[in-house]
Amino acid sequence: MARNLDSKCKKCRRAGEKLFLKGDRCDSSKCAMVRKPYPPGMHGKSFSRGLSEYGKQLAMKQKIKRIYGIMERQFRKHFKEVKRKTGVIGDLLMARLEMRLDNVVYRLGIAVSRTLARQLVSHGYIKVNGKITNIPSYEVKIGDTISINELKKEKNYLKNQLQVLNSKKNFPKWIEFDASKLEGKIKAMPKREDIDANVDPQVVVEYYSR
Repeated sequence: MARNLDSKCKKCRRAGEKLFLKGDRCDSSKCAMVRKPYPPGMHGKSFSRGLSEYGKQLAMKQKIKRIYGIMERQFRKHFKEVKRKTGVIGDLLMARLEMRLDNVVYRLGIAVSRTLARQLVSHGYIKVNGKITNIPSYEVKIGDTISINELKKEKNYLKNQLQVLNSKKNFPKWIEFDASKLEGKIKAMPKREDIDANVDPQVVVEYYSR
């Protein structure tokens, strides 16, 4: 599985805003966007050149890729998948990214970041419809149930996180959470207004249409 091992904090600084790639650290005073709110590099503080239209499109594509933690080849594959469907391509692209298993695990609150969610999925912590699924990019569907592997619940991280999960209230509208079973169910496709990321996916459509 290809991964981008670049500093997560530098990704936020390059985007010019918090992308919440490191979980709770992003809400603390240790966040790089609090300590160094300017682009990385020796000219970061003085860099002020405006972006061209192409530059803005590229920056938006990179931002979305960084938020969901995926590489160019995989991102392009997602784009080609939704391009064949009927509807607004930008919205369909965001819905496809939200329906990735690693993102659903993050949205449920089982993991504090998408990076950790991807690791939990890869290590067999997550089940889909009762079966262990270790592919982070797996596309969940309406009606699918996401739960935690019973054999992993005694791990220290999950013990602590399950206590947080029991008191969690702000679940996405498209996910139904059963607190008694500690499992989530996909009840609808995520809509554009359900996604809290500050992005404009239509700009990405324009980028790939050049």
